Amino acid sequence: MEALLFQIFSGLANGIIYGSVALALVMIYQATHHINFAQGEMATFSTFIAWWLIQNGWPYWGAFFFTIAVSFAGGLLVQRIILKPIEKAPVMTNVIVFIGLLLIFNAFSGWFFDHTIKSFDSPFPKDSALTTKYFSAHQIGSAGVLVVVLLALFAFFKFTPVGLAMRAAAQNPDSARLVGIRVSWMLGLGWGLAAAIGAIAGMMVAPIVFLDPNMMAGILLYGFAAALLGGIDNPVGAVIGGFIVGVLENLLGAYVIGTELKLTVALVLIVATLTLKPAGLFGKKVVVRV
Repeated sequence: MEALLFQIFSGLANGIIYGSVALALVMIYQATHHINFAQGEMATFSTFIAWWLIQNGWPYWGAFFFTIAVSFAGGLLVQRIILKPIEKAPVMTNVIVFIGLLLIFNAFSGWFFDHTIKSFDSPFPKDSALTTKYFSAHQIGSAGVLVVVLLALFAFFKFTPVGLAMRAAAQNPDSARLVGIRVSWMLGLGWGLAAAIGAIAGMMVAPIVFLDPNMMAGILLYGFAAALLGGIDNPVGAVIGGFIVGVLENLLGAYVIGTELKLTVALVLIVATLTLKPAGLFGKKVVVRV
């Protein structure tokens, strides 16, 4: 029983990271109705920026918030410079561009910061009061950061004029334009927010898996599975999906398929969700009149 509880709580801890990545994917999807395959590489590059700042004497939280700001600006620039010209292009064109961005950010991470594995310290000390029997201080702290991000996003989209404009632009771009909303800029802000959330996820996962240019490759797959399972258009559902994926991954890896095949859990969940319930557990079914 003790071992089972350990696997469940460990899965919930992993789910914090998967939920963060899923949240960033949902932000992009809500803004553009596309999946950003470069999300993980962008998060890794942002984490390298934070690592470089810390190595040069910045305090952790100073580097943390500065990296978030830089990532937001970077995501906005990517949308305005690279993606704006292809807003109305076919889906396959966007997919090719996203794959190109993945390769570019991966190459830049290795070029600027080299390919050696680096340690990334946690801001939550191991011997702090946050440590419990089943969760480390970093896991508890990461959960707290994710909750703060969720609450901030909820307040932003619910109570601010810009947040409401972004929701309108995502749900009905044509109607939004008629009432004076600059839809293209709203898409840019969506990319900026997604890049910022991805940076947070990267900085939270780096102390666990160590930092290298391919750090987020497998985690992005789990995050994609979480986003689909919870609902690709539902931020809260994506986070819940992250916890479900984390627990299933641990339980199946420990008791059914072995740790070597844990990545197949994400693949099976993706295929099963798209086949049986494409809208996800908490997503909305879209009905189009023809």
